[in-house]
Amino acid sequence: MRRLAVLVVVAVVGCGAVFASQARAQTFGIELHNSLMPASGGMAGVSISRPQDLQSALNANPATLTQFRGTQFGFGAGWAEPTYNINQLAPLPLVGVTPYRAKSGTPGSSTPNIGVTQDLSALGLPVTIGMGLLTNAGLGVDFRGVPQSNGTSAQYVALDITNGVGVDLTDRLSMGASVTIGNSYLDGPFTDTGGMVPDYALRSALGVNYFVFERTSLGFYWQTRKDFTFQDAAVFPGGVFLPGGAVDVKFDHPQNFGLGLADNSLLDGRLLLASDVVYKAYSDADFFRAVYVDQWVFQTGLQYALTPRMRLRLGYAYNTNPMRGPVTSSIGGVTLPDGVPGLRYVQGQFAAICQNRITAGVGMRDVLPGLDLDVFGGGMFQETDQFASTFATVESYWVGAGITWRFGRGACEYGPWR
Repeated sequence: MRRLAVLVVVAVVGCGAVFASQARAQTFGIELHNSLMPASGGMAGVSISRPQDLQSALNANPATLTQFRGTQFGFGAGWAEPTYNINQLAPLPLVGVTPYRAKSGTPGSSTPNIGVTQDLSALGLPVTIGMGLLTNAGLGVDFRGVPQSNGTSAQYVALDITNGVGVDLTDRLSMGASVTIGNSYLDGPFTDTGGMVPDYALRSALGVNYFVFERTSLGFYWQTRKDFTFQDAAVFPGGVFLPGGAVDVKFDHPQNFGLGLADNSLLDGRLLLASDVVYKAYSDADFFRAVYVDQWVFQTGLQYALTPRMRLRLGYAYNTNPMRGPVTSSIGGVTLPDGVPGLRYVQGQFAAICQNRITAGVGMRDVLPGLDLDVFGGGMFQETDQFASTFATVESYWVGAGITWRFGRGACEYGPWR
């Protein structure tokens, strides 16, 4: 009965949001949360308690690093192809925008994710360390080819160098921590008033993972806020709404809290069911507190071992729509010239409005001795939202693949998480 209760909780957490009526974007707000990782990408990003690729362990719950034995090196990449349309119905005279309807000219983008893990069992230590170069976030819209937009564009990319360590405290309990140096680039979104500006910031994460039963595990992690200040990111002319000159833009990634449940007690361990819940605290993040409200993310996925070497994966994710109402006319420390309508126009460029996505993937073990191959794909459904006189329509699809090399003691042994 206890095992049955756990499976019911997995199903409820993963599927309880199916009754929502809207569809939503590929990123959760601006962050990807393992949705483009080699194996997790086929399971809608599920990875907090039983990650199926090492990059996902580094990027979420560091306590799960202990699930990777020997020396493992993984390289993965995804390709995301969004379609982003804006219909601007009213002018914004102080920034020179007049009504227009257009499709964003920003092309699709690649998302590389590279990681390596090393367990220290040869030294008698129940410890695994890891390092990764990971794509944390990214978005972009470009309407500079439309004269009525007055050079409207917004481009943002965030790359992380993450170092993590996981420790097995007991046979059932592990804990972990990671430190990230994030390097980001921002261009926009204040029409044609600036250029691309870099900045870096630190972030850390703490996590725990516990096997409640032999094949049922529960994981939790907390990820701190990542604070950026893009210096001189916007340049305004004098005599209109500001004295003129360059203005710094404060731009924070939110705190994240994640809880994950996984179970592979069915079908002789061949079926892995997993669900994650993530809470994103945008109300405590500069820039995005003016654009988004706090957000809940629900991810659920399954992996079925069709043969000893082949894994089939499916996933579904739902999240609450984070777009907030018009309550301010400043954003990231910048006072917008057209007031609330100007802010709503910026929201249209950061419209993370889609709420449902589906994914699928395949994993092949030992394509060559000690080498695994994973492929995945997914899509989100078209959704339209209104921000005063700005209408935004978003949809997307993505594909990707990854290769993992396994070396050394225990690297070819698959534990209960595999």
